[in-house]
Amino acid sequence: MGRERVAQLEYSEFQAAMLDEAKRRRKAAKIIAVLAHFLGRDAGDGPVLDGRRVADIGCSAGFIADELAAAGAERAFGIDIDVPGLRKAAERFGKRVAFVCADGTALPFPDGSMDVLVFNHIYEHVVDPDAVIKEMRRVLADDGVLYLGLGNRLGVIEPHYKLPFLSYLPPALADRYVRSFGRADHYYERFRTRGGLRRMLAGFHVWDYSLPVLASPERFAGAELFPGPAGRAAQATLARAPRAALRALLPVVPTYLWVASKTPRRPLGPALPQPPQRVPTP
Repeated sequence: MGRERVAQLEYSEFQAAMLDEAKRRRKAAKIIAVLAHFLGRDAGDGPVLDGRRVADIGCSAGFIADELAAAGAERAFGIDIDVPGLRKAAERFGKRVAFVCADGTALPFPDGSMDVLVFNHIYEHVVDPDAVIKEMRRVLADDGVLYLGLGNRLGVIEPHYKLPFLSYLPPALADRYVRSFGRADHYYERFRTRGGLRRMLAGFHVWDYSLPVLASPERFAGAELFPGPAGRAAQATLARAPRAALRALLPVVPTYLWVASKTPRRPLGPALPQPPQRVPTP
């Protein structure tokens, strides 16, 4: 690959986390819980995604796409360039999810045809995330929603290689860092700060669920975030902390959970100890 970034093909072949079924299904449960709150879908309202056209962009082996289908999607799609991952996905889940090999910059859907898109921890891996966001905006319905799991460049521990401050470094130094610890030959991923992510979502209306999920993990299928008594104490502190204090921490939160729409929408779910907040975008 050298110094030039090219598309990461066959990602599931060298990133074992993509094949960790239990972990991927837990991520899916959190995604669906966030969407349920935003859409105002309570347990008695039927399946969260009932009747909606849904696509997981960057689906790899298909576990999240399968859960989206199980949540009631009228049509569920999984999109990726990871051919081995797509093959595994189609073999297991092809009866209820349509898996398509396609680049995120050229999605195989008509304009405005998708009700829900999921883009979970993908942007740092693609060559041109701005182009992918633009393409998702094209295919998203005017009243549709886009779920985004977004890693933060200023998160202290880099999530893929577990090295502190790795994502802070310029590419040449980051390459040397991962090589010196024997983790990889190159550091491929490119994260953005909160400000950079806001600019990436220019023109969208965005709500931030990062703090609500941390403060109310049981509601958002995130109980594993705070294990044990110490974890429960930390969670209770987050739930009671002043909003201003938590907002001061947002620039270094390792992961942002955002829900975006093309037209103005508001979360329809019940009140939370720490409610979702609007993210100003250009």
